[in-house]
Amino acid sequence: MNQRIANWGIFLLLSLTWGSSFILMKIGLESFSPYQVASLRLVAAGVALLPFLPKYLRQTPINKLPIIILSGLLGNGIPAFLFCLAETKIDSSLAGILNSLTPLMALLAGFLIYKAPIMKAQLTGVCVGLLGVVLLFMNKGIAANEYWYYGLLVIVATVSYGANISLVHHHLKGYASLQLGSIAMFFCGLFTLPILLFTGFFQQFTTENAPWRSLSAGLVLGVMGTGVAAVLFYLLIRRAGAMFASMVTYALPIVAMGWGFLANEPITWLQILCMFIILFGVFLVNRAKKA
Repeated sequence: MNQRIANWGIFLLLSLTWGSSFILMKIGLESFSPYQVASLRLVAAGVALLPFLPKYLRQTPINKLPIIILSGLLGNGIPAFLFCLAETKIDSSLAGILNSLTPLMALLAGFLIYKAPIMKAQLTGVCVGLLGVVLLFMNKGIAANEYWYYGLLVIVATVSYGANISLVHHHLKGYASLQLGSIAMFFCGLFTLPILLFTGFFQQFTTENAPWRSLSAGLVLGVMGTGVAAVLFYLLIRRAGAMFASMVTYALPIVAMGWGFLANEPITWLQILCMFIILFGVFLVNRAKKA
């Protein structure tokens, strides 16, 4: 019972930190380019977990390092850039809703990459989830909105998330969450630091109107929404399994829409309906998995 309560505690904390990421990205984009926001996020996460790196780097077999680095890129590096690019044209609440496709993508990744069987009920759940996405795009007005396709960047990000969930579940499940998180985020930060160095990011803070608000949002996004969240996610996969961890998607769009509402982003009842259709598809997948 205590372990179950702890798992749900991790689940709720992860939902709050990840669900707040979408509005923090939007604030960061007020002053920085999408590439700078994504890089700041990853560098901040790497620095936050840096104290744990030496210990866990020594304990990690060399042949596992490429897999952990790949996990960092799939679970954090690639999605960070895709989400920031998407949010230059779409609302943070819409990005949060589309992010709820992650468990469905995890199921498909397990089937395509690791030949994990898919039950009929799970396939039904995937179809229901995709129906919700189609209706969501129609609601945003494909013909009227010339930037509707930026939402596809979020869908690609969920594909990356899904591949990472399967990767961790099949190859890295026995490793400590801090071990995976510190190594993965160090290399993600190392790979993206040159973007900050060579795009005039630091020079912005030598002026009188330095973008401290966007910097603060980016640092919180990196430390909490990426660094701490990555450790919590690895921990949840290890303790409760990949499918339970992917269920954090149930709460993410609700948190994201709450922040979007406070930021006066337009949220329609049809968007809310589409969100519940997607989440119902996720529910069908998880119920079939438990059965």
